[in-house]
Amino acid sequence: MAQGVPFFRPEIGSEEIQEVVSALESGWLTTGPKVKTFEEEFAKAVGAEHAIAVNSCTAALHLAVEALGLRAGEAVVVPTMTFAATAEVVRYLGAYPLLVDCEPGTLNIDLGDARRKIRAYRAGEIPGAPSGGKVVGIMPVHVGGLMADVDAIRAFADEHGLWIAEDAAHAFPASWRPNASAPWQRSGEGTAAISCFSFYANKTITTGEGGMATTSDAELASRIRLMSLHGLSQDAWRRFEKGGTWDYRILAPGFKYNLTDVAAAIGIHQLRKAEAMRVAREAVADRYDRGFAEVDELETPVRDANRIHSWHLYPIRLNLDRLGIGRNAFIDELKSAGVGCSVHWRPLHLHPYYQETFGWRPDQLPVASAEWERLVSLPIFPSMREDEIDVVIERVRSLCEANRAASSAGRRASR
Repeated sequence: MAQGVPFFRPEIGSEEIQEVVSALESGWLTTGPKVKTFEEEFAKAVGAEHAIAVNSCTAALHLAVEALGLRAGEAVVVPTMTFAATAEVVRYLGAYPLLVDCEPGTLNIDLGDARRKIRAYRAGEIPGAPSGGKVVGIMPVHVGGLMADVDAIRAFADEHGLWIAEDAAHAFPASWRPNASAPWQRSGEGTAAISCFSFYANKTITTGEGGMATTSDAELASRIRLMSLHGLSQDAWRRFEKGGTWDYRILAPGFKYNLTDVAAAIGIHQLRKAEAMRVAREAVADRYDRGFAEVDELETPVRDANRIHSWHLYPIRLNLDRLGIGRNAFIDELKSAGVGCSVHWRPLHLHPYYQETFGWRPDQLPVASAEWERLVSLPIFPSMREDEIDVVIERVRSLCEANRAASSAGRRASR
């Protein structure tokens, strides 16, 4: 019986280990043949024409906005309910992240608020926002692995003349469809001009550190690849392979974002079992849903029959009016009880940088401001044992029961 449950445990098998050993023994450790294999197989997995492996999703996002031509002084629509990387790559290029609120159910981007924010920005009605900049792009995030409405985002982008760079850090393998009679569309399968994925240690597949940018636009792919390795006219592998030349030309001031063959060796086999791991995570989510079905003190994640959820996260939301304990104390007690947990995320507008630099206030993005106060992400990973799932359910339920507010207890007693 499990005594404690970690927030995450990577699923690394003998195949990954043997492939890494193969890379080490090959004498080729940096970007080379294993990266090429990983790229080709990942492109097929998401239905994209091109895939460029890099050392993080942050790097992929940075390369994406650079390739799409983002310039200093311009603005990009970014959901406030996201990790630091989505907005910081906009700042890398001197542009302005126009933060927008989230939907209360899915926590994905609220296009109604995005429309209001663009209108207010153009009218100079957002305090702290730079003036005179054109809104040029939108960067949707599929929170936790539940895909947003891709058609609605595409229509919104077309309406406002925006490019789409998709932060799909949580969304592999994930799919969506507008209705039950429509075909499934994978994240990265024409869902944006460029889609960016994460292979960080706790993501749905991992290379330790790593990421991927995918696109079906050959020119964008060429620019991303060029800029991923110093803007050189040819990469290291081609320079040193048989028939290659030592010479190169610097075509642009690029970045050092390439992925190594050692990391790609892990990714090749992670990719091949990605769907099996997704199904395993979904089974954990199903167990959680059943285990928390009668717990009035919390809400489980939104389900949608028109989504294939990657289940990178399983975030519960506490009904704080029914609990005599706050979210932070709830997490402290849950950790003390041996259950690893986290919060995804403190919204960007509540971080000091965005408050001090641009003057964002909680009331400007009220849904995210309220929802984050009650979010708790529970452990969900493919190797979770039955006893570990039982421990999480039992300890969350016990914590809710022990801290049930008097009014909530009264409602239960009257049933």
